[in-house]
Amino acid sequence: MNDKIRILWADDEIDLLKPQLFFLEKKGYDVVTVSNGHDALDILDENGDIDLIFLDESMPGLTGLETLTRIKAKLPNIPVVMITKNEAENIMEEAIGSQIDDYLIKPVNPNQILLTLKKIMDNKRLVSEKTATDYQQEFRNITTDINMGPDFAAWVDIYRRIIAWEIRLDESNNPQMKEILAMQKQDANREFFKYVSKNYIDWVKNQKGPRRSEALMKEKVFPLFAGGKPVIFILMDNLRYDQWKIIEPIVSELYKVEEEDYFYSILPTATQYSRNAIFAGLMPSDIQKRFPDWWLNDNEEGGKNMKEAELMADQISRIVRKDIKSDYVKVTNVLSARQMQDNALNYTNNDFTAIVYNFIDMLSHSRTEMEVLKELAGDEKAYRSLTKSWFLHSPLWAALQKLAERDVRIIITTDHGTIRVKDSSKVVGDRETTTNLRYKVGKNLNYEKKDVLEVRNPIEAGLPSPNMSSTYIFAKEDLFFLYPNNYTYFHNFFKDTFQHGGISLEEMICPIVKLVPKNK
Repeated sequence: MNDKIRILWADDEIDLLKPQLFFLEKKGYDVVTVSNGHDALDILDENGDIDLIFLDESMPGLTGLETLTRIKAKLPNIPVVMITKNEAENIMEEAIGSQIDDYLIKPVNPNQILLTLKKIMDNKRLVSEKTATDYQQEFRNITTDINMGPDFAAWVDIYRRIIAWEIRLDESNNPQMKEILAMQKQDANREFFKYVSKNYIDWVKNQKGPRRSEALMKEKVFPLFAGGKPVIFILMDNLRYDQWKIIEPIVSELYKVEEEDYFYSILPTATQYSRNAIFAGLMPSDIQKRFPDWWLNDNEEGGKNMKEAELMADQISRIVRKDIKSDYVKVTNVLSARQMQDNALNYTNNDFTAIVYNFIDMLSHSRTEMEVLKELAGDEKAYRSLTKSWFLHSPLWAALQKLAERDVRIIITTDHGTIRVKDSSKVVGDRETTTNLRYKVGKNLNYEKKDVLEVRNPIEAGLPSPNMSSTYIFAKEDLFFLYPNNYTYFHNFFKDTFQHGGISLEEMICPIVKLVPKNK
């Protein structure tokens, strides 16, 4: 018996429960008792090592249900067993709706208590052990697949499996397994960088390889126009695959996932390049040639994504070649988000509406600058959790709820992802060199060659050249670029922040999901 299992028992008749308490102590459990809800909450504030709570439903003052609500607000995952004299259906429904793990009817039998404890605590242990055992087997399979020289489709499969395990282990109290998975993900990114470095130029020059940003609309969106139903394309800037998987259960309440596919973000995995390529249906160098007044290089003043609506209209007329009633909506602040929510049903009057939603991008950048967000999104699990909380209460989800009543087709996608950076690599450049932490463009760059993919002839990668001798460099794995000035300060400032622009599974492999309302 594990003598570390501590139970908090809150009951205003606690003195009458001495036989049950003695029984539990004999079985090796440590029981802390209180006679009211307020004291129970105080104990939880003072002691972080309570494993399970027995809670009387009919305590005076703060009732059991009210105490339960406050407990779950503080500790949503702690198991709670409700004890009641009353089998009234509405009380049990309210308690079960508040996420109790079990309930007992007074007078409670010691063996019933023991059975409940074993069911709850052993189930948690068994689930954790099975998860660990299953991952140990999958660890070997994933490692084998990484070492087999996967192609671009196999890399997507590897990444999806790693993310599935990362999310599953979020719920498992097994830090050793999480550490092993993090190391495996790092190994995967190391090999993925080698794979992309070897093949990327060939993909661009010879129109080979995976579907990339510039082909996304043509291949995955425009064919939907033939269905004759309104198509609403939602691009959530910076949405990683794991963030999609964490909001998918919410979306699936109202929508059926008809297809979950992928594309590779072009390099740099940064908004100016990848998102312009999506809306133009062209690589950045071709955008610059076709619209020289619209493309701004990194070192030029002005907004770099100001012509997406015009680029989209040009691509539709160039590729679809028929009259399409379209609209472009950009959400960058609370006001524009509310307007988008209010206008959601009006979008169904169009053949096609594109919505660019910038919250995830703002979240990742704000996290770098705001200490409170660094605390809230301290690691991958917390970052996913923050995304889920935001989405659940966002105008975007409110708009999707409205649209679920109409016969529409919804596409959810992104332009690129982000990676949590860990180590820095020194770069020296002139004042024209770009400021992005995961890629640099400049004409006199000095850098560690082992840390980067270098592109000395940008046109081969479909990229414009700000200068005749411009070189692009892209960071590998979880590195970020720093100048030698104030190196230690900036290393500590940016370490463990979410950045994009370089080469990683998280930045390059992007979801594109087709949804249809369940009631249509």
